[in-house]
Amino acid sequence: MAAVQWYSRGRNYDAELQMCRPEAMPVEFGDYHPLKPIMVTDTKTSRGTRKGSTSSSSSSSSSAPPDPLSSMLDGTDPLSLFAAASATETSTMSHSSFTGDHGRKRKEKQEETMGPDFEPWSSKRGEILARFTTTEKLSINLFMGSDKGKAPNPGSSAVSEKVRNRLEELDDLEEGSQRELLNLSQQDYANRIEELNQSLKEAWASDQKVKALKIVIQCSKLLSDTAVIQFYPSKFVLITDILDTFGRLVFDRIWTMCSDPRPLPDSFTVEDVNDTAKETCLNWFFKIASIRELLPRLYVETAILKCNRFLNKLGIQETLPRLTSTIRGIGDPLVAAYARAYLCRVGMEVAPHLKECLNQNIFDLLATFRQISGESIQKQLVVQRVEAPEYLTLYSPAINWILQCIAYRAPESLLTEMMERCKTLANNALLLNSVMRAFRPEFVAARATDFIGMIKDCDESGFPKHLLFGSLGRSLACADPPESERLTILNEAWKVITKVRSPQDYISCAEIWVEFTCRHFSKREVNTVLADIIKHLTPDRAFEDAYPQLLLVIRKILTYFHDFSVLFSMERFLPFLDMFQKDSVRVEVCKSIMEVFIKHQVEVTRDPVILNAMLHICKTMHDSVNALTLEDEKRSLSLLIIGFIRMVSFGRDFEQQLSFCVEARATFCNLEPVLVQLIHTVNQLAMETRRVMRGNHSRKTAAFVRACAAYSFITIPSLSSIFSRLNLYLLSGQVALANQCLSQADAFLKTAVGVLPEVPRSISVEGKFRSSESFLLDFINNFLATLLVVPDHPEHGVLYLVRGLLNMVQDYTWEDNSDGKVRVYVSALPLLAAMSQETYLYSIPKMDSNETLYGGDPKFLSEINKLCETLIGQILDHLKALARDEQNARRQSTLAFSLFGVLLAHGDLRNIKLNQLAINLWNLSHKHGHCETRVSVRTLESMKLQARQPDLAHLSDTVQRLTLQSRT
Repeated sequence: MAAVQWYSRGRNYDAELQMCRPEAMPVEFGDYHPLKPIMVTDTKTSRGTRKGSTSSSSSSSSSAPPDPLSSMLDGTDPLSLFAAASATETSTMSHSSFTGDHGRKRKEKQEETMGPDFEPWSSKRGEILARFTTTEKLSINLFMGSDKGKAPNPGSSAVSEKVRNRLEELDDLEEGSQRELLNLSQQDYANRIEELNQSLKEAWASDQKVKALKIVIQCSKLLSDTAVIQFYPSKFVLITDILDTFGRLVFDRIWTMCSDPRPLPDSFTVEDVNDTAKETCLNWFFKIASIRELLPRLYVETAILKCNRFLNKLGIQETLPRLTSTIRGIGDPLVAAYARAYLCRVGMEVAPHLKECLNQNIFDLLATFRQISGESIQKQLVVQRVEAPEYLTLYSPAINWILQCIAYRAPESLLTEMMERCKTLANNALLLNSVMRAFRPEFVAARATDFIGMIKDCDESGFPKHLLFGSLGRSLACADPPESERLTILNEAWKVITKVRSPQDYISCAEIWVEFTCRHFSKREVNTVLADIIKHLTPDRAFEDAYPQLLLVIRKILTYFHDFSVLFSMERFLPFLDMFQKDSVRVEVCKSIMEVFIKHQVEVTRDPVILNAMLHICKTMHDSVNALTLEDEKRSLSLLIIGFIRMVSFGRDFEQQLSFCVEARATFCNLEPVLVQLIHTVNQLAMETRRVMRGNHSRKTAAFVRACAAYSFITIPSLSSIFSRLNLYLLSGQVALANQCLSQADAFLKTAVGVLPEVPRSISVEGKFRSSESFLLDFINNFLATLLVVPDHPEHGVLYLVRGLLNMVQDYTWEDNSDGKVRVYVSALPLLAAMSQETYLYSIPKMDSNETLYGGDPKFLSEINKLCETLIGQILDHLKALARDEQNARRQSTLAFSLFGVLLAHGDLRNIKLNQLAINLWNLSHKHGHCETRVSVRTLESMKLQARQPDLAHLSDTVQRLTLQSRT
């Protein structure tokens, strides 16, 4: 290897900065300004073509470059154009689709009546299936099919024979072609119903329409069975799913028959239906009319109620009253109630504007209430061992649904009428409960006092009053009663709630009224409510069975109380939290509190009440962490605790702030992100002290910032993440330098150098192992930049930290085929060149760097040059080693060009050998064609500009040689 002599180029950083600054242009008020809005003017030529011109009040704006942000203000951005196109398309379609058609008007009326605010039946299915369960054994009748051979009657026509055979198949179903399955569990029963639903679809797909009808009839018959009465609401849900499927299949079939040759519009009328479709539709109604039993005939006809649109304009309007009257023939009041619910459900889907039938259904239902206390029903309840209150709750889904349909967008007068009917029925609790849940909360809240009076007059044995107050509380949580009545309402409700003996029933109702209390009253009333809850749930540890409701209570309080000084001043709030003794639930409560605190605590706090309470909450979250805790959970808890730490500030009392961090370090020692945040907080505290003292530390503040450095130095080794430790050592060292703590800074940086050999070759990043080389190189480059301002220790010789770092890099076990070591050497050359300048690029106020200590001493410069020559020699040896394998040509080109850039920027190319080395490196980087042409061109252009400077005129010869060699 030929000897390489290094000479650093003298730099005048101020002059270079001035050269790099863009040329400034004065801007007058009347001239173009980049922030001035651009006015767009559209004009049309005589040929109808559109021509746009951009102008502003400035005469020179036409030549100014367009502003990409302001240019979109004229509505020509892609999203605006798309929205405009969609609006135009919609407008065109609306204009061209059946304007003036009576069917369209009727559809618009229906859409106006049935809006998105109507809660659909699908949202209630899951709740009903989950609520009404049983452990009793169930039975079901399965259709077996008919295997009778039927010879055609010679005296009948083919058509009549076909009809007769189908009717006989229906008769065969009712004559016993069935198999009864007994001792089914609830899940088995649901599976069988689903099998029937699938069989229905398969039969329909294979054109076995009669078989499909038999399945529907069979399922409808099951609704007359109340042997396991607790399961009846869930049975209704399962079987009506099959009826819905059947109704949809029939309607789609007839719709398809009308869609040839043109599709039938949604707003079709009877005139749009062809004769074949009408005949098929009539055939279906005739088949259903031939069903002998009342209940299946009623349900199946209701399922295809929508098909009346194919036959008659007023078909649905005439059929609904008839079906409503038909239900009066059902003897069992529970079966009749659900039949009315299904009729109302289908009626709301096909004709939501026909409210008269809905009203008649509920009135008929009310008229049958006296049957509930009849002898036959009471015997049935005795046999099945069902209490009267439990039996009444079976009616709730049906009544709630019917009333929801009636109350939807109904006038306030209808609620008055329903309240009067409740009074007529001696304030039937079941009906009153459904009325309060069905009508708009605004209507109920305005009559809250009247409802409370009606609740008082209800019979306690039939339907518990606390359930009624629960329904009233739900409405009052959504709408406000008159202000003058609020306290009276709360007192009357709580008189009843506090007398509930069952802890589960009590908390279910109390949880609802907590929101009303928080919404309208102060902390005193909320504290009273919390005290009452504690009183009821503490005996026999009843709170263990009420964690979901207690968690809702906490969340409702947090929704309305965002001032934590008020919240923690409630005497019963923290004792209320103590009831959460299950670890998982307690942590969930603490997380809810912390989320609200971080979201709503705008100003930093030093309130001791808040700090003590929040520290207790954060400690609870921290102590829940164990070896089995998932990393995501640890990260979530850490973020919440960090959010709290950031909101703590003791103002100018820096010592108290440091004491808080010391306490927090001991409290949250198992969460590494929290420890990292505490170190950042202490470093920030040291810098804040420096700012207050304006860099002139007194004896007291100097001792304090050294204490901050000691805190960081003690805490950092406890971190498991190697790069967290390295970065914090470097950052803390920089903070110590800024505060003139040279010995502490020296300790931080030396420790960082000592930790570098521990860096593994691969690290886990977001659950995946990646090479650590890129992270290590980033850190080393940052470290090198810091070393420029670090003065040498008088006892360790010249450049001892730089030499220590480079020795570590030399001894580090790099990956195979890695250029990491050499890239560090290339990065170290600019640092050493910067150290040889008379004035450094940057410095720390009130702290002497090597520029002051050595003052351009020749021995110091000689040491720098020797080190640079050694590094260059190592780099050149590596380039030679790469030349032995053609596969390394790209790596060789990249490293050669990097070293060329360093020589160009920091080396004195007036030296012949150094200049020749630069040219050789240029040639080597371009030898195999791996160097980007664009980068090369820009580099040459930059050298030409630098050559115009008097002290860099020698670069012109170098540029010519490089250009000539690039061409050859």
